[in-house]
Amino acid sequence: MALPTFIAHLGKLERAGLIRTEKAGRVRRCALVPGAFAPATSWLEEQRRLWEARLDRFDDYVMRLVKETRDDP
Repeated sequence: MALPTFIAHLGKLERAGLIRTEKAGRVRRCALVPGAFAPATSWLEEQRRLWEARLDRFDDYVMRLVKETRDDP
């Protein structure tokens, strides 16, 4: 990735409030903003619970089908 493209990405992250940057001479230091990812983490956790429940129900359904298939003469 070219440096200008990389710097542009950093600028987007900074404008979004996810990172903060500090430039001293030719050195640019970046740091994550504490708590900035909390909304995304919360949403991902909610999605994880939702999909675990769906997959558990799907697993139950498949196991029932397998059992019914085995029990049929």
